[in-house]
Amino acid sequence: MRDINTHSGILTLSKALSSPVRLQMLKTIAERRQINLNELAEAVNVTNGAITQHMKPLLEADLVEFIYTSGKRGSQKICTLKDHLFMIDILSDLDHTLMYETEIPIGTFTQYLVLPTCGIATQRTVIGEVDEPRYFDDPSKKEAGILWFTKGFVEYRIPNYLKDSQTLEELQISFEICSEAPGVCSNWPSDIYFSINGIDLGFWTSPGDFGGAVKGLFTPEWWDEHWNSYGLLKLLTINNEGTYIDGGKISDINTVKLGIDSTSPITFRVAVPDTAAHVGGCTLFGKGFGNYNQDIKVRTIFSEE
Repeated sequence: MRDINTHSGILTLSKALSSPVRLQMLKTIAERRQINLNELAEAVNVTNGAITQHMKPLLEADLVEFIYTSGKRGSQKICTLKDHLFMIDILSDLDHTLMYETEIPIGTFTQYLVLPTCGIATQRTVIGEVDEPRYFDDPSKKEAGILWFTKGFVEYRIPNYLKDSQTLEELQISFEICSEAPGVCSNWPSDIYFSINGIDLGFWTSPGDFGGAVKGLFTPEWWDEHWNSYGLLKLLTINNEGTYIDGGKISDINTVKLGIDSTSPITFRVAVPDTAAHVGGCTLFGKGFGNYNQDIKVRTIFSEE
């Protein structure tokens, strides 16, 4: 999901989406995953010249991109979808000089303890064997686009770039996540817990895991249809008032209780403990898998003395 909180960004996106033809183009590109311009023109019933003109606003809004593939007649320009979900804040007064953003690849966890069913995979292949936790130590894990486990945890280090004169006001962490059922099951609840520096923030109950006949927009074609293929995009926020998931409060743990300053390490743990009411596992999606093509995004907002 892409944040859009500038007037120019909102206007560019609005222009791109203001045409029924362009909306139909986006839907067709999403359904086909990859399509050349001739095929796209035929699918939406317009001329090749019209497709070229309609493509310009979509490219300017960064909604689509071109990749080049080799074919019988030489190189071919193929269109693919980039983003399809947006968070738009038309009243944003956020001072962007008082924040920084980082994106943590899901395979760069620094600690883990996982129990089967479990596994980890890159965009190209499963790493090692499924249901073998030892492959979470494989060096190629840094390229992972998906990982899953039934019980246990993975833990990440969040970079701390705060200066001595700065005070943490809010942490925003977004990620694509769902349960881990044997096979695919949309009704498979799991209580997934989150913590910062060992402080329990609360939990969110995932309703199930998802896939089967419907594959994630960015999930590779080779991925087994009997494995979960996409999750739900969640936003975990810790501010001065407490901890929230998608705006709903899950605990009173706030930034003051976290006690993070410029010298503090920041660890972020995602866990399914065996004491949870619903032990239904966890799947994390990164770039190249799922519906959102992102890793773990972190926004750190601070004040200056």
